[in-house]
Amino acid sequence: MSAPNSTGMTDAADPGGVPSPDPAAGLHRKLARSTLVFSVATGVSRVLGLVREMVAAYYFGVTGAINAFTVAFQIPNLVRALLADAALSGAFVPVFSDLLEKGERKRAWRVASTIFWLVLLVLGALTALFILVAPLLIRPFGVPDGDFDLAVGLSRILFPIVVLLGLSGVIVGILNTYDHFTVPALTPIAWNLAIIVGLWLGVPRVSGENAQLYVYAGAILVGTVIQLLLPVPWLRGLDGRLQVVIDWRDPAVRRFFKLMLPVTLTLGLINMNAVIDTLFASRLLDPNLAPAAINAAFRLYMLPQGMFSVAVATVLFPALARYAAQNDLDAFRSTISTGLRQIAFLLIPASIVSAVLAQPIVRLVYERGEFTATDVTVVAACLAAFSLGLAFNGWMLMLSRGFYGLQSNWIPTVVGVGTLVLNAALDVALYRVGIWGIPLATSLVNIAGVACLVFFLRRRVGGVDLARIIDAVVRVTLASIVLGAAAFGVWYGLDQALGRSTVAQIISLGSALALGAIVYLAACRALRVRETDVLRQAISRRAG
Repeated sequence: MSAPNSTGMTDAADPGGVPSPDPAAGLHRKLARSTLVFSVATGVSRVLGLVREMVAAYYFGVTGAINAFTVAFQIPNLVRALLADAALSGAFVPVFSDLLEKGERKRAWRVASTIFWLVLLVLGALTALFILVAPLLIRPFGVPDGDFDLAVGLSRILFPIVVLLGLSGVIVGILNTYDHFTVPALTPIAWNLAIIVGLWLGVPRVSGENAQLYVYAGAILVGTVIQLLLPVPWLRGLDGRLQVVIDWRDPAVRRFFKLMLPVTLTLGLINMNAVIDTLFASRLLDPNLAPAAINAAFRLYMLPQGMFSVAVATVLFPALARYAAQNDLDAFRSTISTGLRQIAFLLIPASIVSAVLAQPIVRLVYERGEFTATDVTVVAACLAAFSLGLAFNGWMLMLSRGFYGLQSNWIPTVVGVGTLVLNAALDVALYRVGIWGIPLATSLVNIAGVACLVFFLRRRVGGVDLARIIDAVVRVTLASIVLGAAAFGVWYGLDQALGRSTVAQIISLGSALALGAIVYLAACRALRVRETDVLRQAISRRAG
């Protein structure tokens, strides 16, 4: 599983601020610099996330009791997505930003304090309720690995992350509104380290796989506590502070909850797709392999997603909210267009690499201990299917943030309902082709979702510079095809020459990725992809 969102800040010199109010002057460079900083920091945490997954795969593989753990995490993770984390930030940032733009600083912090304590009370009560009725929530998933009680017990340990991440979501909103982005990418490092240390120290010291899985769940809970507390000191450097106050009569508090409802439904629908996928995998495919295999592929699929599209969307969201508050639709449209093109430049090549090198990537990351060569084949097929929708998933994130900035939160919700129905229908149609049919359905749903969101956003703001976006996508796709061919050729040649030892795999895959990146940048320059020059200038300025 991926690390839950956290928060942090930059110093005054950090380029993670919002783009210039003049979108034509320096927007690309500011976005590239901010994205570069955020992506590098996130990349470190994501690498640790892969190490975490490697350790978990070593101890548990993808067959047997780990499937009970995968199912047990579905409900807490869904509730977290519905009521905490990004759901809170997506509704909080526009309200908090609007009050600050109007100069109502004291009121803004009073509203933030009210929301913080209401989140603690409401989510705390819900967490207690979910722990009590956990058997009823797990029952629809059947009996993963034949151990229903294990799944219920694990879910009860994991449910408290809901309230912890709800509180974290408020802190995320406060710090991101002040354009502080570096620590949000760094605090997941502590989360991952806590889990890795917990597995390394705890698993060998308990007997039985069930007890080992309880250690895994406990490590996740401890890591989430650390992730909540770690960024709190950065709040002290701001121009206000959280207070012990609940002023639920403030219209801004009511507006927050009105905005949060559609955001919650939208994110819930997105995560409900994952729950539906797990239901199909557990009920209609192999309950002792399919859920964990899809989950293992999904973690690799989310690595570039977290490094790039989340970085772009996180950096631009406060700016979008401010442009919307100022009714500056020209700047808003330009910012959305820039974000979509930047995501294409970063994620289309990542999707090609994930598809053509799926087997060696999965083999290097997972194949050891209980994770076998047969498991590699299954997970690699799932990763390749997920890769088709990688860039589209990033675009959906960016477009949804655009609607949240406009406070038109119901539009992504309507689209989410449609994609939920489509996802279920495609699962029914595609699960018969094998386990990889479920990830393929997810990718097709992402494509349909992007088409719908673009259609509605163009009607809402009068266009998104679509012709320029399409031109950039075509050029980037051509360069990415060249990248894929070069990377596969290098990997195949070295793999045949060096063999499959761990060191040999690192050399062959690493060389393929390095040469592929060089070829991609060269192809982009030859095709006159603007983002190549922007990235080069951002790196030069950052180094300077």
